[in-house]
Amino acid sequence: MAKPLVTCLWFDGQAEAAAKYYCTVFKDSKITQVTPMVVTFELNGSKFMGLNGGPQFKFDEAVSLMVNCDSQEEIDYYWDTLTKDGGQESMCGWLKDKFGLSWQIVPSNIGALMAEPERAKRVMDVVMKMKKLDMKTMENA
Repeated sequence: MAKPLVTCLWFDGQAEAAAKYYCTVFKDSKITQVTPMVVTFELNGSKFMGLNGGPQFKFDEAVSLMVNCDSQEEIDYYWDTLTKDGGQESMCGWLKDKFGLSWQIVPSNIGALMAEPERAKRVMDVVMKMKKLDMKTMENA
């Protein structure tokens, strides 16, 4: 039987602080182990390991975590929470949190909105002008 995948996040001594922070952002979350080198935690059922690996590597946009949101209120919550205290807004629903990790905060129905080519073009036209995504604008495109 295949074991579930675990995402390893490389930090420069901030793994425990990051895990604690992420566990406050996502309601169904917990830290499962803390050692000086490694912190394991779960966010909404997904398993992560925070590694205190040092300054050699930094996060970049090549990897991001996507949060599917069922309402504009959820989009607003995750966007506002993850960009505060040093996070950075980007374009098209992307942001970086205060640890530099990239996130995509998107509506759960984005696949349906992008399924039909003509509509997908209209949706992309409005998305390209947004930082935080607006579900209503996307749905009306």
